[in-house]
Amino acid sequence: MNIADRIKQLSDSHHRDIVSIRRDLHMNPELSFHEFKTSAYVAARLKEMNIPFTEKVAGTGVVGLIEGKNPSKRVVALRADMDALPIVEANNVEYKSQNEGVMHACGHDAHTASLLGAARILNELKSEFEGSIKLIFQPGEEKLPGGASLMIKEGVLENPKPNSVIGQHVMPLIPSGKVGFRSGIYMASTDELYLRVKGKGGHGAMPHLNIDPVLITAHLIVAMQQIVSRVANPTMPSVLSFGKVIANGATNVIPNEVYIEGTFRTLNEEWRSEAHQHMQELAHQLVQSMGGILEFEIRKGYPALVNDEVLTAKSKARAIEYLGQENVLDLDIWMAAEDFAFFSQQASACFYRLGTRNESRGIVSSVHTPTFDIEEESLKTGMGLMAYLAIKELEQA
Repeated sequence: MNIADRIKQLSDSHHRDIVSIRRDLHMNPELSFHEFKTSAYVAARLKEMNIPFTEKVAGTGVVGLIEGKNPSKRVVALRADMDALPIVEANNVEYKSQNEGVMHACGHDAHTASLLGAARILNELKSEFEGSIKLIFQPGEEKLPGGASLMIKEGVLENPKPNSVIGQHVMPLIPSGKVGFRSGIYMASTDELYLRVKGKGGHGAMPHLNIDPVLITAHLIVAMQQIVSRVANPTMPSVLSFGKVIANGATNVIPNEVYIEGTFRTLNEEWRSEAHQHMQELAHQLVQSMGGILEFEIRKGYPALVNDEVLTAKSKARAIEYLGQENVLDLDIWMAAEDFAFFSQQASACFYRLGTRNESRGIVSSVHTPTFDIEEESLKTGMGLMAYLAIKELEQA
């Protein structure tokens, strides 16, 4: 029996346990950098497998190490994130979140369960490969500055230093059993925007006596869209969105100030810096011209995620070997962001998508929504493909 068939056999045999693990994690979600129970749970599972590990990396991160024969020959790192989102779950399932207001709405429970499954498979096969596999269970992907950056600062990519880093993320647009790859630039950078527009509040019936920050903010939000629609080169995709606007007045009360939050995303670091300057200049000049005062903070977040072209091409070819040509797709650029990008800046990296959709069962909701869920059969692919990619990458000279 070849290695692919052996891994598939092990994935099938461990599937029920990994589903149980995923459900345990889903029922007990924790927010970014507060994954204390999740971290302890992961550590306990690694201990059961007799896999050595280090805890409290970047606070709640866990790093395991599986050593095969000749462990220093080559090292591959596999990464999963562990944090959840501040969302009230609306699914009516037996494994519904028991932590009110917190939900694994981005699939990190599936990522962690898949990596634990891959660890179990690789640990059982460690006498059959040379090199080592580092298991990175990462906190805080959903919150700046990102757990990946903190783990890197604390040396997660050293001692031993991986030759490559591989990660996966659920994708509800792709049917379960399929995966997707893209070489080169794949995901956008992300920056957080915080603005406070100050004016002079008063009676809504006498606007001539006020400096209306609501009107100023309305003009500001519309005007700033020209940064992406008129200033940006069309060959540099950009997104500017505002998702939070607080004007705490009333039907006949103009408030003293308006507070807004937004996000800016792009794929080019040079344009990213230029856009920050353009936004600051335009916003301050517009608000000042209308008599207001502006406070504007840009919190620089994750960089663009760039998949190593050689590693990604090899990984895609290996996925075809493992799953079949019909189950491996090419991906478009995705304007969401991921702190796996920090790993891609430090090592040869490949970040791919794991299909989790099942239309017949109504599992179609997008990530970051109250009804997000996964087709749990996809966990076979999640753990099996990660294990296969790791072993095949260790075989490289």
